[in-house]
Amino acid sequence: MSLLDHALSVVLAAVLSSTATVGAQTTPPAAAPGPVARGMVGRDVSWPNCPKGMGIPSRPSQGKPMPPPSARFVVVGLTNGPAFHPNPCLEEQVAYARLNHLWTAAYAVVTYPTRNQLRRYAAPGPHEGRGRLGRLRDTGAAQALQNVAAMRSVGLDSPIVWVDVEPVSPPSPWSDSRAANRAVLAGAVTAYRQAGLRVGLYSTPNMWRDLVGRVRYRLPEWRTAGLSTRRAARAKCHRDSFQGGPAVLAQWYTAREDFDLLCPGRPVDDVLAEFFAHP
Repeated sequence: MSLLDHALSVVLAAVLSSTATVGAQTTPPAAAPGPVARGMVGRDVSWPNCPKGMGIPSRPSQGKPMPPPSARFVVVGLTNGPAFHPNPCLEEQVAYARLNHLWTAAYAVVTYPTRNQLRRYAAPGPHEGRGRLGRLRDTGAAQALQNVAAMRSVGLDSPIVWVDVEPVSPPSPWSDSRAANRAVLAGAVTAYRQAGLRVGLYSTPNMWRDLVGRVRYRLPEWRTAGLSTRRAARAKCHRDSFQGGPAVLAQWYTAREDFDLLCPGRPVDDVLAEFFAHP
């Protein structure tokens, strides 16, 4: 067993001593929207924004621009696409956000484990020997704990991790079993919570239904309009909930940049304090 495997085994045993089911989360009462909240726009960045020549072979970095100083907040990706592959320039991106006084949050893609990942990361968990779904929950938890460790190593104090649920091409495609996919997701969400973090979800109604079914966790939502416009993203704040949670962020993107806006409905200072680390 390698040093990483041993460390992960110890953390899993300590953190995942219970197997609480992912459940509903109380949403703070809404307040009257303020004019600032209606116009606040930020960015999300990850491995595509790293300098060219970095990243895993299936996700080479693209050198896309970092947020301009006019951006008020940024959501930073923890993974290089699929889970168990860290963002190769996470430390530099967090430092950039701090230098430019950006409110900062974290997101991470959750993915179905490969056979090797299932063997390696399920073994230390509490569900070992309790069936395939238990082992899949353990692997989802291992993804989350690796990401939490990465956050802490670079001083990213985001109060939330936005869990990105979307199709991922090789090396980590989702299975044809929604129950198996839900087990991975549930393991990740539970581990983030037990690490003291809030959890939000990023997806669309079609992606969510295809991958995990019609399960409704009612967690905060980060919705996307895709390759579209700010107007289309703003409309997402009022429709297309995929798991019954409140809309917090809405995304649209171009070929070069990913944009995000704070959904109206609450004072902007309250939203920033709840979902972002202070710059």
